[in-house]
Amino acid sequence: MGMMQEFKEFAVKGNVIDLAVGVIIGGAFGKIVTSMVEDVIMPIVGAVFGNLDFTNLFIALGKVPEGTAPTLAALKAAGVPTLAYGNFITVALNFAIMAFIIFVMVKQINRLKREAPPAPAEPPATPEDVVLLREIRDSLKSPR
Repeated sequence: MGMMQEFKEFAVKGNVIDLAVGVIIGGAFGKIVTSMVEDVIMPIVGAVFGNLDFTNLFIALGKVPEGTAPTLAALKAAGVPTLAYGNFITVALNFAIMAFIIFVMVKQINRLKREAPPAPAEPPATPEDVVLLREIRDSLKSPR
């Protein structure tokens, strides 16, 4: 069997296609979670902590040129090395939310997949010879 034939068989298997669909949906879902963290959660957290904007939390690790604005974007544009720990906080929160949502989804899927316990099996039918022997026994026991 040629390599192309093997690849074709591999690529059209159901598991590979399911995986591809999962990756595509996961990428889109990741963008939704990122937007939720950056546009909804982080502004609320920032407001609770006094209008703190996590995306602009950084430490300049090099010399800041004169006249450069003290923002992360300006320092990066000027080539100053920065430790952008605010961005890390946002990404870590993004990951935690994504992991929690995936946990809940897998838990629900597993709950739906659980099969009901099988009903107890009926005892097998008594063999015909045993039934006949019982009838003979019962007839011998009965008074005549």
